[in-house]
Amino acid sequence: MTMDALIPGRREFLRQVASSAVLGAGLAGCTSPAVNNSDSARFDFLHGVASGDPLTDRVILWTRVTPRASVAEALHTVQWQVATDAAMQTLVAQGSASTSETRDYTVKVDATGLLPGHVYYYQFAVDGVRSPVGRTKTLPRADVRQVRLAVFSCSNYPAGFFNVYADAAKQNDIDVALHIGDYIYEYESTGYACGHAEALGRLSEPRELLLQLDDYRRRYAQYRSDPDLQAVHAALPFITVWDDHEFADDTWRDGAVAHQVRQHGPFSLRKQAAMTAYHEWLPIRTPDPASPEKIYRSFDFGSVLSLHMLDTRVVGRDQQLMMSSYYDAQRHFDVEKFRHDVASPRRQMMGSEQMAWLEQRVQQSGARWQVLGQQVLMARMEYPVAVALGKCNCTDYAALKKRAARDPSALGSREQEWLAAGTLPCYMDSWDGYQHEREQVLGMMQRHRKNLVVLAGDTHNAWASDLHDGQGRQTGVEFATASVSSPGMEGAYPQRDPEDVAAMLVDLIAPLYYAQTSKRGYMIITASHEQVRCDWRFVDTVMQREFVAATERSLRTLPGPGNRRIEECARG
Repeated sequence: MTMDALIPGRREFLRQVASSAVLGAGLAGCTSPAVNNSDSARFDFLHGVASGDPLTDRVILWTRVTPRASVAEALHTVQWQVATDAAMQTLVAQGSASTSETRDYTVKVDATGLLPGHVYYYQFAVDGVRSPVGRTKTLPRADVRQVRLAVFSCSNYPAGFFNVYADAAKQNDIDVALHIGDYIYEYESTGYACGHAEALGRLSEPRELLLQLDDYRRRYAQYRSDPDLQAVHAALPFITVWDDHEFADDTWRDGAVAHQVRQHGPFSLRKQAAMTAYHEWLPIRTPDPASPEKIYRSFDFGSVLSLHMLDTRVVGRDQQLMMSSYYDAQRHFDVEKFRHDVASPRRQMMGSEQMAWLEQRVQQSGARWQVLGQQVLMARMEYPVAVALGKCNCTDYAALKKRAARDPSALGSREQEWLAAGTLPCYMDSWDGYQHEREQVLGMMQRHRKNLVVLAGDTHNAWASDLHDGQGRQTGVEFATASVSSPGMEGAYPQRDPEDVAAMLVDLIAPLYYAQTSKRGYMIITASHEQVRCDWRFVDTVMQREFVAATERSLRTLPGPGNRRIEECARG
C-alpha cells in the first residue's frame, strides 16, 4: 500500500482546508486562541501557503504574513509545523523563522528530516493567527515506479481567470508542479492582454510598468492573492524557473527588448529588483545565495527520471538576433549570413558554466529519462523562406504546396523558387536563434546514450515535436504547454477553424507532430521506465470562473536508440 492510500486524497484535503475546523487546528503549542482574520488580530495570511523544491528528506515551505499598520516595522517571529495529517495532529517537524519589511514579510524555511516519497501537511502561525494548511510531498526513493508532473507556463493575471490552476489543484495523483516561466507579467495595466481586465476585475497592480523592487513585490502580491493560484500552491509542491516576463519582455543577460536605459534606468538594477522579488515570493531553494541569478538545479525522481531545471533566459543568454538587420539598402535579405550567425559558436543561451554543469549532471544520472524543464522551444520551428521573409503567408503557402502536389507544371517560376528555397528560423528568442548550444545539448545526450524529453512553454500554444540534431539524427522529443491565461495564436487567425490552423502548421514545420493554437491549459507528464506520456489538458474558458476542463490529446515516447520519438499512445 502506498503512502497516498493512508491519507486523505487531494480533493478531500481541499474540502478540509476550506473549512474552519482545519484552519483552526494545529499549532496549539505556539499560538493563542485567536481566530484568523478577527478584528483584534494584528496579522493576516492573505497570500496563502506554498511548498517547493522537494528532495527526498526536505522541502521548502513558504508563506507571507501581512501585518496591520501598527506592527508593520517590527521583526516578526513565525512558527511552522509539519504533520502527517491534514488536522495537524501528528507532528514530525517544527520550528520558527523571522521576517520583516526587508524581505517583504515573506517566510521561507527548509523543513528537513522528512521521509522520501511521503505526503505531508504544513501550517504557519504568528501572534495567534494561523495560516491555511498546505499539502506537500517529498521526492521518492530509487524504486519508484511512476512519476506525474503538472507543467504550467505564461500565467497572465489581467488576461483571464486562473481556471487552469483550479483544475490542477483538484487532481489526485500529481507528484510535483513545474512552472517553467512567466509566472507574472511586468506590463502596465494598459499593456499586453488587458482588454477584458477591467470587466473581470483583474486590472494589474501597480498600474505602472514594473521597474523597482516595490513594483515587482506588489505584482507578486496581486497574483498570489488569486484563490486558484493559492489552491494549487496549497495542494502541490512547485519547482520553478523564470522566463522573460518575471523581468521584462525578451530579457537577455544585459538587457531586454522593451527596456530603454534612458527612460527606465540601468537594466542591472531592474534585473536585481526582479530577482530579489522572485526569490522572496517563490518557494525556491536558492542554489547559491551569493549568486541569485544561478537558479539551474536538478531533482532526481528515483530511477525513473532526472529533472534538470535550466535557465535559458538570464544567466548566460546573449542578445537576440534581429532578422531586420539582415536586409540591405535594396531590401534584399542576406540568407547565408543570417544562417551563419544563428549557428555561430560564439552565441550563448545557457552559458559555458551552466552547460558544463548540465553535462556533469546528465553523465552522473542513472535515471531512465533525462527531462529538461526550461522556458523556450528547442525544436526546429523553421518556416519556408518565403513565409519567414514575408513574401507569402502560411495560408497561401499551404495552398501552394497542395497545388504543387496535384500539378507541378501549373506553378509559375516564382512559386517554384519558393518551394525550392528551404526553410529559415524566424523566432530568434527560442533555441532556433542559438543553434550551436542546441547542438551541444543534443550532442551530450547522444554521447551519454540518454533518453531525452524537453519541456517548454513561452509561446502560449501547445506543441509536440521530434528533436533532431544538425545531421538529422533523432535525439529526443519536446512537449510544450499552452498558457495558463495568455492569449495564443487564435488572434492571428480569427476567421479560421483552429483545427485547420494547427493542421497547416504541422504540414509546414517538418519536426512538428502536434499543435493546439487556441486553448489555455497545462500538461500532465507521466513517466515510468517504459514510457513518458504527455496529456494536454485544456479549459473551455478563462473569461468566467465556471469552466469545463478535459484532456484532449495524449502522446508518448519510448526509451532506447530505436525509439526516442513521438508516437501515439497505446490503446486500451
